[in-house]
Amino acid sequence: MRFEYNPAFIDHFLGIWHYIAQESVDRANSFEKQLRDRIEQLTHFPYKYRVSYYYQDDAIRDLIFKGYTIPYYIDETNQKIVILDIFKWTDKERKT
Repeated sequence: MRFEYNPAFIDHFLGIWHYIAQESVDRANSFEKQLRDRIEQLTHFPYKYRVSYYYQDDAIRDLIFKGYTIPYYIDETNQKIVILDIFKWTDKERKT
């Protein structure tokens, strides 16, 4: 499976990275590397994480990483995983 990153994920991730980098660029880069490694592991076990709390779709899962929720969509037809967003659980209301 290949990965696709939704623009919302990219935008929100960059905001998080810049926030962490204000204190330490090394810590921000470490956060990015660890998150990338965790996302890349999805190719082996895409259904590893829970069905999303925020979406009403079994193909959307929530990867939880250091207090952040990263919802992702498993597109079996096109053999890709779409990384939808990244946020703290307090930043989002449950979608209905």
